[in-house]
Amino acid sequence: MTKIFIANWKMNKSRAEAAEFFSRFSVHMQSDAPVSGARVIVCPPYLALDTFAHFQESLSGVELGAQNVHGAKSGAFTGEVSVPMLAELNVSAVILGHSERYQHFGETPENVRARATAALEGGLTAVVCVGEREADYRAGRSEEVVLDMLRRSLPPPSTHGIGSLVIAYEPVWAIGTGLAATAEVAQSIHAAIRGELKEQLGDAVGEALPILYGGSVTPDNIAGYTAERDIAGALVGGASLDPDKFFDLITRGSKR
Repeated sequence: MTKIFIANWKMNKSRAEAAEFFSRFSVHMQSDAPVSGARVIVCPPYLALDTFAHFQESLSGVELGAQNVHGAKSGAFTGEVSVPMLAELNVSAVILGHSERYQHFGETPENVRARATAALEGGLTAVVCVGEREADYRAGRSEEVVLDMLRRSLPPPSTHGIGSLVIAYEPVWAIGTGLAATAEVAQSIHAAIRGELKEQLGDAVGEALPILYGGSVTPDNIAGYTAERDIAGALVGGASLDPDKFFDLITRGSKR
């Protein structure tokens, strides 16, 4: 399975800083071949999305992603952005249901499901995030909580483009804390997610969908994750803000 590496910049980088990142990152992508088999997606803030267009030719093979999208095509939704608006900027993927959206903006699995359905039907890759809080992890309820969240977030099996769905397991206690789940712990949750995907979406689709790990991923620990059977790559936060570090992470995580 192709390894996938998604840079989630969150609310970081101005347009000028985004341009500097793309300029430096393009040098790596043009000169180094080991990542040619990887799928690389960079998700800047909305205001920096169009900056990518100026570097698209030199960033061949790199895709542009967004950090959220609304489920409606248009309407009275102040502050929101629709799938057609993102498609107009050549956005190919969108992150949905990140734990920070739950924590700060009242996200629910049900509206993640609506947004993911709209994204898939609009031709985008929908990256649906799931993960448990520290209290659930310490209580041994990780799998129970994650699978319940997954069931409620999944688009219907009949959704057009369901094969473009990506799941990202991000334990909340590991995001931005410097703590990371061991590769073995992550794999056990990924395997449970794989089983649930097959049950909900059918064996063929469920087996083929990529499942990523996220939560304090670094160049030093990425190879341990991607060596596991059900970990197809990573959703990367802090380590994706530096083009050199992010490229190093991709290179190490892509090695077979």
